[in-house]
Amino acid sequence: MSESVTIWFIASGLIVAIVVPYAIGFFRRQHVAAERRAEARKLGIDSVTGQYPMINRTLCIGCGGCVDACPEGDVLAVVSGVAEVVNGLRCVGHGFCETACPVGAVKVGLGDVRTRPDIPILSEKNETSIANVFIAGELSGLSLIRHAIAQGRLVAEEIVGRCEVPSKDTSIYDLVIVGAGPAGLSAALVANNNHLSVAVFDQFGLGGTILHYPRRKLVMTQPVEIPSYGPLSAEEYSKEELLEIWRRVCSSNALEIQSGQKVSQLAQVDSHFQLFFESGITANARFVVLALGRRGSPRRLGVPGEDLPKVMYQLVDAQAFDGQRMLVVGGGDSAVEAAIGLARQPGTTVSISYRKDRFFRIKKKNEERITRLIGDGDVRAYFDSRLLRIEEKSVILETNSGEVDLPNDYVIVQAGGVPPYDMLKSWGIAFGGEEHTLVEQDIRLNIKRD
Repeated sequence: MSESVTIWFIASGLIVAIVVPYAIGFFRRQHVAAERRAEARKLGIDSVTGQYPMINRTLCIGCGGCVDACPEGDVLAVVSGVAEVVNGLRCVGHGFCETACPVGAVKVGLGDVRTRPDIPILSEKNETSIANVFIAGELSGLSLIRHAIAQGRLVAEEIVGRCEVPSKDTSIYDLVIVGAGPAGLSAALVANNNHLSVAVFDQFGLGGTILHYPRRKLVMTQPVEIPSYGPLSAEEYSKEELLEIWRRVCSSNALEIQSGQKVSQLAQVDSHFQLFFESGITANARFVVLALGRRGSPRRLGVPGEDLPKVMYQLVDAQAFDGQRMLVVGGGDSAVEAAIGLARQPGTTVSISYRKDRFFRIKKKNEERITRLIGDGDVRAYFDSRLLRIEEKSVILETNSGEVDLPNDYVIVQAGGVPPYDMLKSWGIAFGGEEHTLVEQDIRLNIKRD
């Protein structure tokens, strides 16, 4: 055999040894990604409800860096050599995929909001279709504390720029803010520091969405800066730490939050707005910031016994339920996190009822924890079940095997909320998908139509 033939055989062998394993791995990864995408579509979780990674397919090189960077685990996958969103509902907008991409092919955003009936149409300064009414926080479609704080600052600075002369009429505030979460508080602090008269109202109290987190739930913030306080440099803070920071900031800036005030109507009167609240009070303002969040009012189940004192719609302090018999109703992150928190308490019996056959709209870490707790017998899961009625010392579930009578002390309902979209639309605020409204607003909002 000639030397050239020998070299050819050796080279061929090396190529086979390198290419074949790579090809096998490549096709295996494609098969897994395709299965994940098909499963997500079947379950209805491939679509998105807020921000999500937008992939520029012409730039993407299929390196998988974005997939590995995602803390939620399976939002993205590389399919046919290009990154693709396969589980859109699990995206919460961390943005790690965007920073991990070496070629700039990933950008986290909202896409074309004109087709999104759950996203209000906003200007670059987050102004709505009603002049001088702004939206900040997750109601805009972007979640995460850092986004909320940034948007609160953005709208407040815009309002400060328009308020060349603060109002001399003490019956009219320069700014009324509805919502005392990070977005609303950020806007209030900026406006307050610029000598505007400000009033903040919230349905629950200081903290907004943070109030609904289970006790000591860690919240990923990424580096942000709170007006009048300074930077939050750690990646995670507990619920209690964040609330204490906000309390100190509000106290040092003499910023008072009017709690227990749920807004019901917004009307324009001459050159200002009048806001009506369910409690019967009203407030007048030159400018309005809506930082309501997307959760809205807790969704009720409509079952007998739901008005009993043992029924709650948020878990504030899991330790208060030591040794109790608990039922959590729901299958999302809030329900699973409540069950996890309760299962950690000594002597507490925890059951969770969910109408579907598995948890699938939850974060990866939550899925791993609840699966482990169920496997260890610390949480009893009733899938494909429905709560029929609530009694003083028990609850009745309808399951595939018939009715189940569970001894029970407390029920935590985590069935989501009724979002405020219809209310805002009735005020005249435009949302995506409303073509007749968009045509009128395109010029003022600087939206380019295709």
